[in-house]
Amino acid sequence: MAAFHGQVSATMRNLATSLLLVFVLMEWCCTLGGAQATGGGKGGKWELLLNNSGVVAMHMTLTHRNTVLMFDQTSAGPSQYRLHPSGKQCTDGVYDPPCWAHSVEYDITTNTIRPLVIDTDTWCSSGAFLGNGTLAQTGGFGNGTRKVRYFNPCSDRRCDWIESEKLLASNRWYATNQILPEKDRVFIVGGLEVFNYEFLPPTSEKEEAFELPFLRQTYDPTVDNGNILYPFVHLSSDGNLFIFANRDSILFDYHRHQIIKNFPRIPGNGSRNYPSTGSSVMLPLEHEDGFRKVEVMVCGGAITGGSQAAKSGEFLDALSSCGRLVITDDNPEWAMEEMPGPRVMNDMLILPTGHILIINGAMQGCAGWQMATRASYHPYLYEPKESVGKRFSMLNSTGIARMYHSSAIVLPDGRILVAGSNPHQQYTFGVAYPTELRVEAFNPYNMGRFFDDKRAWNLSIQYDNGTDGIRHGEEFCVWFELEKEPEPANVVEFYAYSPPFATHSWSMNQRMLKLECRSMVRDVGGRTHAILKAPPSSIVAPSGCYLLTVVNGGVPSKSEWVRISQERGGLVIGSTWAFVFFRCVLFI
Repeated sequence: MAAFHGQVSATMRNLATSLLLVFVLMEWCCTLGGAQATGGGKGGKWELLLNNSGVVAMHMTLTHRNTVLMFDQTSAGPSQYRLHPSGKQCTDGVYDPPCWAHSVEYDITTNTIRPLVIDTDTWCSSGAFLGNGTLAQTGGFGNGTRKVRYFNPCSDRRCDWIESEKLLASNRWYATNQILPEKDRVFIVGGLEVFNYEFLPPTSEKEEAFELPFLRQTYDPTVDNGNILYPFVHLSSDGNLFIFANRDSILFDYHRHQIIKNFPRIPGNGSRNYPSTGSSVMLPLEHEDGFRKVEVMVCGGAITGGSQAAKSGEFLDALSSCGRLVITDDNPEWAMEEMPGPRVMNDMLILPTGHILIINGAMQGCAGWQMATRASYHPYLYEPKESVGKRFSMLNSTGIARMYHSSAIVLPDGRILVAGSNPHQQYTFGVAYPTELRVEAFNPYNMGRFFDDKRAWNLSIQYDNGTDGIRHGEEFCVWFELEKEPEPANVVEFYAYSPPFATHSWSMNQRMLKLECRSMVRDVGGRTHAILKAPPSSIVAPSGCYLLTVVNGGVPSKSEWVRISQERGGLVIGSTWAFVFFRCVLFI
């Protein structure tokens, strides 16, 4: 009996010590400001992953199964992935789906690819992920221009493309898709000589496309394709859509089919949309202001006359300017900055730290077949919260040109996957800018071993009993390990990232949210437990699969998948550990 009382007393002492630790360590949760990672340089490191992907990554996107879809057009003739190396005789015709793969799935873990089958032409198409992680992929060229395709990622690697029998209302070649707050509803806008928008799925079978005069008004008749293709679209915090085409932009109420606000024209002598291709991101939304402030950034593009000059073999310098616009201000104005150099066909990605990476593209010309020269080999890092003049850094260069039809995406481990490039109508080699099938990864500087002592690891997400996802506005728990206690000046922050559908330098539906941390505890062994609050609504965070990252003093962890939705249920893949407790019960 005495031994029993001794055990109880020891347990109570340990509990008291743990409670004291809770109060002490909660002090370093959710503070503002903080030092960023320094040392080791910001150059980053490149690595070659594959010598031959088989197909050009004209389109690329990350799935919640930790695989990457890469696909090209089917009308470019034979790819470099032959489906029948022996047996059936294959021809070299333009349309020969049975003999050549035009889509592959890349497995991040095993660094391998497997072929997929696309039945209709996906050339210059678009896409968006639905709430359960299924990719809805639309449009294209020829027999694919009104097609709807779906890819539901699977664990056994046996899934493939499925084509719907239902067609889009309009042809969609070079269109943009934006997921909406309503469950699994997609806004599809624009395309070649298409000045309207539609919804997937439509409200009724008889619903047609809706005219958008803004696209006609911004169309430049002196330029082939009008400088309005692949318009930039961002879902604002008020539920309306920011739409940017050529040089102009609007705030659009898609419920009432009307323009709410016309924004000022972006300064500069040039255009930002295809074929004068620049890029755009919406800077991370933050819980401190209730996710209300929305700031859009647009970078790069082609100078006025650049497209016409390129057609005659004269390649003019691209635009070097970026503009930032707070679209939620009462009277917004563009704030302009200069990149380290001119850039066209540049991808813009939001890194796990909330910084922006500008990568790929060229310094002269515009988008299109052999319409650009002087490849941009150096990525740029942009730190939005630094003072003007200190925001841009030039990073280490690749040795591979990434021109027209190249893509880049962020991986869960923090690397940037870079693939594609084909400024030719067919697979062409032995020229200045050949068809590019090598796949690379760029490792940002803060993913290097120099920062491992600050990096959170073994990240896992804890759900209520019987659930595998998080509802909007709900608290949830995150577990991770830290080698040592964060320094007082440092901040532990939590970011949720919606991976985009990337094509033609435009990352559709890319979205990052800085989440609220309600409390955080680190025990003596380094195991840390944080209570976070999910975004409040599907306007702030449309239902879907997000990558959750812990950033300690500017050093990001590897990310894990979490499903945020309006209801229970769904599939979450990727956690290192599996905890199913109720409401963040902490055992010390």
